[in-house]
Amino acid sequence: MDKVQALELKLDTLIQQYQQLAADNQALREQEGLWQQERQRLIKNNEIARSRVETIINRLKGINPDR
Repeated sequence: MDKVQALELKLDTLIQQYQQLAADNQALREQEGLWQQERQRLIKNNEIARSRVETIINRLKGINPDR
């Protein structure tokens, strides 16, 4: 194998590695997007639960204990 063939082989290997890394990167970006959506959903649900708990606490505070 001469130097040109060895260089071509190395170049082919680098191209394959680049393509694999690009595909992995794209998959990770898509996964990150899904995690961000899940995070927003959880934040919204947490806010709803917090609001409900505050409402219940305020209702309990409004009950007159003398009755």
